[in-house]
Amino acid sequence: MPLIYEDLLAQAVQQDERVIIMTAENRAPVRGLPPKIGKRFLDVGITEQTMIGMAAGMALRGRVVVCHALATFAVFRPYEFIRNDVCIPNLPVKIVGWVPGILSDANGPTHQAIEDISIMRGLPNMKVYAPASVDELLLGFPHILADMSPWYMRYNPRPAAWTPAPFAIGKAEVVREGKDVAILTYGALAKEAYEAAELLGQKGTSVHFVNVRTPKPIDEEAIVRAARGTRLLVTVEDHFASGGLGTIAAEVCMKHRVLANHLSIAFDGKWFTPTLLGPAIEAEGMSGPQIADRITAALAAVQNN
Repeated sequence: MPLIYEDLLAQAVQQDERVIIMTAENRAPVRGLPPKIGKRFLDVGITEQTMIGMAAGMALRGRVVVCHALATFAVFRPYEFIRNDVCIPNLPVKIVGWVPGILSDANGPTHQAIEDISIMRGLPNMKVYAPASVDELLLGFPHILADMSPWYMRYNPRPAAWTPAPFAIGKAEVVREGKDVAILTYGALAKEAYEAAELLGQKGTSVHFVNVRTPKPIDEEAIVRAARGTRLLVTVEDHFASGGLGTIAAEVCMKHRVLANHLSIAFDGKWFTPTLLGPAIEAEGMSGPQIADRITAALAAVQNN
C-alpha cells in the first residue's frame, strides 16, 4: 500500500523520540494514529490556544511538536500564542491546517482560511509550506519536520497533476519552461493551474510553470526569472489577493527592479460561496479552462498595448 500522511507521522515518532503529535479535536487524516504511537498522541479537544501553548512548552524541553486543527482555527484562534510562544523564541512547532483555502468548499466564511498565508508569512521565524498535492506533501514534510524553525503547512490531499521533483526548502519547482506566459502557483489550485498551462500549450502559447512550494522562504530567483523571461506573469492561488502569492511576486519584482505585466487570479476581497469543491472552483472562475481563458484575455491586452 502507498505511504499516507498518518504513516509518515508514525514513522517520525518511531524514529525520533523528540516528536510529539497533537490535535485539537478534529483528527481528520490522523484518526488511526493513536493506537500506533500511544502517549505521544495528544488530543486537547477544541482548545487551539491550549494546544499551541502546550506545544511551545514541550518544544522548550527539546520536543518537536506537530499540531493539527482546521486551518482557520489553527491559525486565527491561537494567533497570539503562535506569535509570542512559538515565533519569538523560534521553536520547532509545526502547525498543520486541515481544509485550507478552497478545500473548505462547503463551509462558510468562518471556516475559510483564505488569508492564512498572508498572516503566517508575516511572522518572523515562521516558514510556510503549501504543497501542490498529497504526493508533494509526503515528499516535503520530512524536510519541514527536520528543520528546527516554526512551520505552517496547508494540508492538501489532492492527487498530483505531475510527478513532483525532489524537494528543497526555499526552492521552487519549475515544472515546464516557456516564454509567453509564466504561471506561479501553490497548493490546492496547482492542479487547475497546470491544466490551464496544458490547454494554453495546446493552442500554441508557450507557458513557463512554477510551483512555488514554500511561500516563505520564497525562491526569489525563480520569480525574477519568470518575470523577466515572459510577457505576462500570472499568480494563481486560493487566497485573498492581498498578502498572498500575488503580493509576494510584486515584492520580489520591486526588490529586484523588475517590471512585469501581472495577472492575479485569487479571491478579490470576498469569501467564496460555500458549495462542493468542483462547483466552488467553477463559481470563482478558477477551473483549468477558466484560468486559461483569463490568461488568454490578459495576454491579448498586453500585446495590444
